[in-house]
Amino acid sequence: MALSEEARQAERERVARLVLDLVKERGTEISHAVALTESGLSRSRFEQLFPDYDDLFDAVAAIWFTPHMEVMEQVLGTDLPPTRKMYEFFRRRFVISYDRFRGDPENFALLCEMGAANFERVRSYVDLADHYLCEIIVEAQADGFFAGLEIDEALSLINQMVSNYTLPDALIYLGDKLSEDKLARIVDTIFIGLSGETGSQARGVNTIRVAS
Repeated sequence: MALSEEARQAERERVARLVLDLVKERGTEISHAVALTESGLSRSRFEQLFPDYDDLFDAVAAIWFTPHMEVMEQVLGTDLPPTRKMYEFFRRRFVISYDRFRGDPENFALLCEMGAANFERVRSYVDLADHYLCEIIVEAQADGFFAGLEIDEALSLINQMVSNYTLPDALIYLGDKLSEDKLARIVDTIFIGLSGETGSQARGVNTIRVAS
């Protein structure tokens, strides 16, 4: 019997959560075949839900990224000024990742490895985050910030400045060196100094001299 779309999505989520539990329990990535065995479903029903590993990974990734998507959409829906909105846009996602890291560093690292190995499967989440950030950049430019920069250029620069707070792997290497207070200072600095006119002096430094 064919599943309704609602039942299909519920069963996909159940199996995906099971896979996440198995990854944590066994300390290794779970294959399509193992997920089939552990799911308690017939092969035909399982393959109806997940035709291949990529589809299974997509369902697992959706569980991982949904909290991030929800907080980004919540922030975009506020009437906060651009500076605070951008800070919250990054801070709330960072808090989710930080809590996951502190809760189980080894499992967190393994899930990061899985994401890196399947990056093309998670690219859509990265692209959506960039789209949302562009909306905040447009609001900021309307208030006079980021003068002289195209939206895509501002997007690239900002992403590079805050990458330690958006790339989960950074927590593995930097851990407690990352903090909400430091993120706030970075965002403040972005709004104070980022424009199309900055950087010319830095590019003009072509000699080294000893400070006297």
